[in-house]
Amino acid sequence: MYKVFIENRPIIFAQNEALLTNTYCIASELIERGEEDLLLIVKKVPKKKNIVVFSDAIEDEFKRIFQAYDFIEAAGGIVQRKKKYLFIKRNGVWDIPKGKLEANESIEDGAIREVEEECGIVGPTINEKIIITYHTYRYKNQPTIKKTYWFAMNYDGPKVLDPQTEEGISKVKWFKKDELDKVRKSTYPSILEVMNAYFNRN
Repeated sequence: MYKVFIENRPIIFAQNEALLTNTYCIASELIERGEEDLLLIVKKVPKKKNIVVFSDAIEDEFKRIFQAYDFIEAAGGIVQRKKKYLFIKRNGVWDIPKGKLEANESIEDGAIREVEEECGIVGPTINEKIIITYHTYRYKNQPTIKKTYWFAMNYDGPKVLDPQTEEGISKVKWFKKDELDKVRKSTYPSILEVMNAYFNRN
């Protein structure tokens, strides 16, 4: 199963038709024009409905549907220092530090590098994997799908932060757990997915 955020709406790609209430289901073979059909589905299906694309061969169908998209892999994570958590404000929206993997770079090394670069800290360590997310967007007028690997990280260095302004980051901040509603009210659905997976662990 895959969940892809398209225009900030989650679409589930599943092996069989999901038995969910209030769900719009469509057979994958009916999606013939890739991005055009997916955007049309997102536009026409009411926001209160779940969207499920199903097939008996969902792996093959997923590749077919997104074959015209550029594919990017990225990594990042939620960093904890004592009882606070690190978030960035990028282009006016709260986000989690992450970025594109470099050639021949491991996922873990990329996640640490991006957190260091975007937040101005040195030496965060990975504790465990959280989740993988997918979302689509257009870059240089080309449809793009990004697969992001998210990690839970620890950091015990100085709390001083330095936002990477050239990447559109205007603020980096440590939040207490009871302050995170401020982030949730001004972030992306895919980031909420990561936050929920992280804070609902165990």
